[in-house]
Amino acid sequence: MAVKMSAQDLTAFMAVEFPQVNEDFVIEEVRDMAVRVRMPIAYRHLRPGGTVSGPSMFALADCAIYMAVLAMIGPKGLAVTTNCSMDFMRKPEAGKDLIAECRLLKLGRVLAVGDVLIYSDGLATPVARASMTYSIPPR
Repeated sequence: MAVKMSAQDLTAFMAVEFPQVNEDFVIEEVRDMAVRVRMPIAYRHLRPGGTVSGPSMFALADCAIYMAVLAMIGPKGLAVTTNCSMDFMRKPEAGKDLIAECRLLKLGRVLAVGDVLIYSDGLATPVARASMTYSIPPR
């Protein structure tokens, strides 16, 4: 299956469909069944203790899977998360952007399954891991 939406296409789609969060994410790379998405960390993403909040990391993982799915199937705004399992493995470094490395493991007609590893920019070990399933709207 070929990539149907580039990083520029996904960015334009998000600006129209999700303007409320569009500026929270930068799509750095789109590959076959994979994307890399950056979350520039701002004060609103932090929690007490000077680390990035869990909900912010979930949002990054969720959007990364969503963008990977759309990159492969095209602009289907109604694809939705149906399942998520997330492990928070270590404290992200405050002041460093988060990077989501996402790969789709299965892309069927109705469901897509993917994994996301989240890193603090510049660190080799992930701070979180998410496994998600998305429901794809009928054609």
